[in-house]
Amino acid sequence: MSTPHPAGPELDGVHPAWLPQEAFRAIGSRRTLVRGDGVLADTVRAEVAYACALHGGVLLTDPEKPHDLALTVGGAPHAGEEGFVLARADGVTSVTAGGPAGLLYGLFEVVRRGEAAFGADLPAGTHRPALPRRMLDHWDNVDVHPVMGQVERGYAGGSIFWRDGEPRADLSRVRTYGRLLAACGINAVAVNNVNVHATEERLLTDRLGEVAAIAAELRPYGVRVHLSVSFASPVTLGGLGTADPLDDGVRAWWARTTERVYATVPDFGGYVVKADSEGRPGPFAYGRDHADGANVLADALAPFGGVVHWRAFVYDHRQDWRDRSTDRARAAHDHFAPLDGRFRDNAIVQVKYGPIDFQPREPVSPVIAAVPRTRLAVELQVTQEYTGQQKHVCYLAPMWREVLGFRLWGPEGRSVADVATGGGLVAVSNVGDDPYWTGHPLAQANLYAFGRLAWAPELDPAAVLDEWIGLTFPSAAGGPLRRALHDIMDGSWRTYERYTAPLGVGFMVRPGHHYGPDVDGYEYTPWGTYHFADRDGVGVDRTRATGTGFTGQYPLPWSEVYESLDTCPDELLLFFHHVPYGHVLSDGTTVIQHIYDTHFSGAEEAAAMRATWEKAAAADITGEPGVPVGLHARVRELLDEQVRSAREWRDQVNAYFFRKSGVPDAHGRPLH
Repeated sequence: MSTPHPAGPELDGVHPAWLPQEAFRAIGSRRTLVRGDGVLADTVRAEVAYACALHGGVLLTDPEKPHDLALTVGGAPHAGEEGFVLARADGVTSVTAGGPAGLLYGLFEVVRRGEAAFGADLPAGTHRPALPRRMLDHWDNVDVHPVMGQVERGYAGGSIFWRDGEPRADLSRVRTYGRLLAACGINAVAVNNVNVHATEERLLTDRLGEVAAIAAELRPYGVRVHLSVSFASPVTLGGLGTADPLDDGVRAWWARTTERVYATVPDFGGYVVKADSEGRPGPFAYGRDHADGANVLADALAPFGGVVHWRAFVYDHRQDWRDRSTDRARAAHDHFAPLDGRFRDNAIVQVKYGPIDFQPREPVSPVIAAVPRTRLAVELQVTQEYTGQQKHVCYLAPMWREVLGFRLWGPEGRSVADVATGGGLVAVSNVGDDPYWTGHPLAQANLYAFGRLAWAPELDPAAVLDEWIGLTFPSAAGGPLRRALHDIMDGSWRTYERYTAPLGVGFMVRPGHHYGPDVDGYEYTPWGTYHFADRDGVGVDRTRATGTGFTGQYPLPWSEVYESLDTCPDELLLFFHHVPYGHVLSDGTTVIQHIYDTHFSGAEEAAAMRATWEKAAAADITGEPGVPVGLHARVRELLDEQVRSAREWRDQVNAYFFRKSGVPDAHGRPLH
């Protein structure tokens, strides 16, 4: 029987996140029957045995013996391979799974409920994931990149897979990571950077054994491994003279290579490709399009049940900032909408949720509505590249819930989550080798929430937050710590939005590392133009009438809603329109006053978050257990930085727009 770890699932010096020993008390103190075969069923038995060893319960295999909890594979085929039926009657809680994966997810559902799973009778309810693939993309490098380091856009230390060009000798932390992922519903991981460099390319060939070793650690928790590959691999690895996707030799090379991959990793998930984007090689070099490029990999993967995730993040990153007809927001739709229906069934077009690049506020990408005959995955960013880099508290689930619930064809139409059922939900990981996994201990909540929303997009983000708090800080139930954590985190995304870029403009960050304010940092670069502020007004005209025409990429009713100043939502106003500073918003405030007010209030809210944490810590010291000393100190230090940074954002943005507009603050506050 496989075991999660030789000495139990927890690792010395590594925070247990949402699976501390206390979270297993409800199961571990009872008599639990487990019935099922295979690797995942063995994992469930090992988890129950570990919990019982901690808390005095009993693991049973004989169904005739009295038990409090029954975990059984079979008897619920309607639930699907990953689903299960949960019920309680006659003093027994039962999980009946459609397959071994469902048994694993059912176990963690009982862990999540704790004592509530053993209370009042519960009518049988079927639980199954809304999205088939719930995936994390690691932007990990094998070699340390001279600019991006070991993990590109990583804010939690180095890679958990590699260190200084070599695989980590001890992969026990990877097994623990798989356990955390299964506990929130994630079932796939791409283990290397989408910007595939020379060393990382070789993971496909002579370093494939490293991928197999990672897969072996994640397999007991139902997590399949995917690999980012370079489109140019037939040339750089295979020695061919071309990577043309329509070349017979290229197609044969991908087929042979993929066959070797599956011979080494039989449950391999597939490939992730970034092509013709930000300098990466792609089919454009051969006069081909993205469907041609994706299909050659899809054909190689098809005999083995694999998929290719082909990223739609394609745009001209060498623009002339003076040319207002060029609009980075249009690019993905311009490239991919004409290709709808040409992708293979196992080719998944992976689309960022917004049309720009993971900004604190963007409209939903129109590409999500534009390819109805193509399998599509929606991409989020758990790593906080533009949302505080895990130095700031910024709980992102409320944003994601808005995106997933957005109805592209109006109130009666399908939601983003509905569209994604064909391909799934993908997010860029925020995990590194930091003792707290995510650098900021509270950033763990974003990883947990991504998994939960990928499983059930209709969940309330506030309820998911309370789940995470209850699991991660089990001894703080009902006390000031739990209330403080909820108060600090629940509105933190909107707080971050208030003290950074206003009304949907985005990208007012320092170029390169993307941390801290620089209002004009990207405004005159080849990467795009984002706010067009001048003495008279601010915002990008993306209308059909007078601008770039981007609003026309949306279906009705949104193409008309965004086109009109009268109906465009205030929070996206400057994304779609260039307006005078005196333009009046729906609450009666002018744009310039809104900029001043929100930046002052955002900085004040950040300071209040720090005060709330200190107050909770004082209560903790006087008798409410819950926060280890080291964790408290890390959070306090990071909240200090958030307060400092929020003030810097406030002062730089307010001063910039005061100097542009010449309009003073109506309340007489200093505009530095």
